[in-house]
Amino acid sequence: MMSPLFLSHGSPMLYLTATPAHRFLAALGRDLAPPRAIVVASAHWETAAPAVGAAPRPATIHDLGGFPDALHRARWPAPGDPAVAAEVAAALSAARIGAAVDPARGLDHGIWVPLAIALPGAGIPVVPLAVQPGRDARHHLALGRALAPLAASGVLVVGSGAVTHNLYATRGQAVDAAPPAWVDAFRDWVAEAAAAGDAARLCDWRSVAPAAEVNHPTPEHFLPFFVALGAAGAGAVGRRIHASVEYGVIGMDAYAFAT
Repeated sequence: MMSPLFLSHGSPMLYLTATPAHRFLAALGRDLAPPRAIVVASAHWETAAPAVGAAPRPATIHDLGGFPDALHRARWPAPGDPAVAAEVAAALSAARIGAAVDPARGLDHGIWVPLAIALPGAGIPVVPLAVQPGRDARHHLALGRALAPLAASGVLVVGSGAVTHNLYATRGQAVDAAPPAWVDAFRDWVAEAAAAGDAARLCDWRSVAPAAEVNHPTPEHFLPFFVALGAAGAGAVGRRIHASVEYGVIGMDAYAFAT
């Protein structure tokens, strides 16, 4: 089984900046056994109901503004895989969740920024998956669990978001600024609950995690975590495989999940 991953992608500047998270992703790609495809639940594709991208040649989406021209010129031409997209849609249908299939959806920066660092050769097919910010963590956990058979068949399921994500608090911060206590408290709570395999407590994060609202004023960057957790199957535990912070408040932690 391919161990599902949660990757924090942070600012798009991650693509251009040799931070600890950038170096981690580069090493991760070098060590990764090639999957037959990668399904990525991205914080930057938000829909009211589940959706999967089936473009055979997905475009690099530059959903960013105010960044250097080098980012806007970047292209990561990974192929899509309509057949795997159909498998995703069928798995969600079998789980009575269902998903729309978008034949033209490209790869947003929550996908291409981390994967272009990890897999610059762009040779592995990539299938994007939307998140539903109007739905809770349990919905996304169920979505991930529906994908567990794909993970067991050589598909790498990735959740791409950020373990903490308060963009308002990044203003004026250097990329290597030290995190305040409220950022570390949330990051450590996630690591402890994930290591314990406590999916129920994790799903209640909004009400029980320390400083949940300030770390995630909106939930979309944490919801991909639950897709990856679910894809590892019931009883999965999460191992924190990278820990760092950028701009003081953007947690760049990464997790691998397994039963």
